[in-house]
Amino acid sequence: MRIETLYRYPVKGLSPERLSQASLPAGGYFPGDRLFAIENGPSGFDPAEPVHQPKIKYLMLMRNESLARLRTRYDDASGDLVIRHEGKEALRAPMATEEGHAALARFFESFMPDELRGEPKLLTAPSTYRFTDSRSGFVSIINLASVADLEGRLGRPVDPLRFRGNLMVSGLSAWGENDLVGRDIDGPDGLKLQVIKRIERCAATNVDPDTGARDMQIPKALMKNYGHVDCGIYCRIIAGGTLREGDALMPSEAPAELGIA
Repeated sequence: MRIETLYRYPVKGLSPERLSQASLPAGGYFPGDRLFAIENGPSGFDPAEPVHQPKIKYLMLMRNESLARLRTRYDDASGDLVIRHEGKEALRAPMATEEGHAALARFFESFMPDELRGEPKLLTAPSTYRFTDSRSGFVSIINLASVADLEGRLGRPVDPLRFRGNLMVSGLSAWGENDLVGRDIDGPDGLKLQVIKRIERCAATNVDPDTGARDMQIPKALMKNYGHVDCGIYCRIIAGGTLREGDALMPSEAPAELGIA
């Protein structure tokens, strides 16, 4: 496999940030990914005792497609979240301050008032937690050949960013990623990933990541054409290393022992 692009999603449900490289720590998370979430009314999340919560408790594309009209960037150095809307900077909020939290809440109360069940409160993940959809797979891989095959079945373009993956890869046959579950993937610098499961797709993929239009029915199309709703694979990081665009990844031959949580 060849890594074509790398992406992180600092705020759950908001726009991706393309990376030229990413250093993955053993037993940890994709760097800078799903560090924050915005709860849609009280979620019950306790940062002192973080427990995985259903994504429905947060602002997210499955229900809140208007989020796709925003372009966001998180500045690691300053801790600021910058939100652009309709080509203009609409908010610059320091995520580590109460003032920044309040400014973010006011922005979403103004931007999407009819979609809120309560205060849109910013949540910050502690070091031992991330706001990922999977409880145990913290690196997601999308096979571009599979997306291209789906495009061919539908007769229209399908943006791979609909699937919100960390790694976009080429070199596999269409849907060949499904055969990697239970196997290890070796990368540069001693990196080793363990493929733990396929990614089941929800209605978030129906939303055009550029316009915010709910213009496709991706899970329905997957089921109709392939008999499943999967696109992509989740991995855990067994041994750390740094990935860059253009790097090669090599799946192992023998299945690995999983023990999926």
